[in-house]
Amino acid sequence: PAEEKAQLLQNQEYQERMVESTFLYLTLDLPTAPLYKDEKEQLIIPQVPLFSILAKFNGSTEKEYKTYKENFLKRFQLTRLPPYLIFCIKRFTKNNFFVEKNPTIVNFPITNVDLREYLSEEVQAAHSHTTYDLIANIVHDGKPSEGSYRIHVLHHGTGKWYELQDLQVTDILPQMITLSEAYIQIWKRREEDETNQQGA
Repeated sequence: PAEEKAQLLQNQEYQERMVESTFLYLTLDLPTAPLYKDEKEQLIIPQVPLFSILAKFNGSTEKEYKTYKENFLKRFQLTRLPPYLIFCIKRFTKNNFFVEKNPTIVNFPITNVDLREYLSEEVQAAHSHTTYDLIANIVHDGKPSEGSYRIHVLHHGTGKWYELQDLQVTDILPQMITLSEAYIQIWKRREEDETNQQGA
């Protein structure tokens, strides 16, 4: 109830604290993946838009954290946009017995990802460039314990995408990149004088 909530907020343990911290990468949490089966008894892999999991950083979405001693809620908001951003999509969860992998596919555009809405209004005024383009995408295939990695890399000079796995290098269409189980992504901030060479 609103009255009880207002009363609790007067207590010290419920006071809101703001902490500013630097980051090397942003961790994006995948929703729990319910695996449904179609009429042919084949698994249907769930999908989620990139902007849904980026909502963690909009300053209003709350995430609950549990420790042995306490439970608390956190909200995140970006205060600065660096020239390069690294997203780590949290596919693996570890419990006491084994590691599980979430196979949810993240739907994302290759270019024009605007992060302006994840900045507070006062910070937005200081950022004239808030749009990012993907330049690298690391994929994990298979089971957590015995899977393999592939990487998709943009060749900046030609605007073409390549897939690297071990010593094999092949061309890949940008549309195919979005169908993979992306794990780590590197995004480059677009400057005003840059033109889009990626053809996507």
